[in-house]
Amino acid sequence: MKPTLNLIIFVFTLFCFNTVSAQYGNGYYNNGYGNGYGRGGGIGMDRSMMAGPQSTPSKPKETPPEQTAALIVDQMKQQINLDELQSIAISNVLADSIREQGILLKNESSSQDQKIEQIKALRESTDKKISAFLNPDQVEKYKTFMDSLKEVKKTKSKKKKDKDSKEDSKEVKDLPDTKISE
Repeated sequence: MKPTLNLIIFVFTLFCFNTVSAQYGNGYYNNGYGNGYGRGGGIGMDRSMMAGPQSTPSKPKETPPEQTAALIVDQMKQQINLDELQSIAISNVLADSIREQGILLKNESSSQDQKIEQIKALRESTDKKISAFLNPDQVEKYKTFMDSLKEVKKTKSKKKKDKDSKEDSKEVKDLPDTKISE
């Protein structure tokens, strides 16, 4: 009876040792405790907890004012017949205006109405500065150019509103019929 009791105790001890070594890592892979099966640093922490604060989606990069001004001046060159000196001067005025407009928009201390009034005043002063560089014939072409830009903006916003309303109506139309056919 004594040898069978020893055998049972030996087998029981062997099974307990394997269970403990499996649970605590048995010295393999970074010496134990909590290293198994996708766990990062052990002791109940997985990789998502160790990553720190989650990164927020980054804002789209802002184009520099000089680049935006250059695009506008390129369009103006074709329609208003600007010479090089005029295009350089107008591009500087536009870059300053765009920079100032960005500052006004980012200003959180003023209300939306105040921002609109400040931007209107900035636009008027920019128009006066640009008109000072143009001859009378070019001033008329500049006014029509600015009117066409305003029309483009209005049609873009109108298309966007129409697109949003169409998507809303499509969502209603796309719902499956719930009637039971006999």
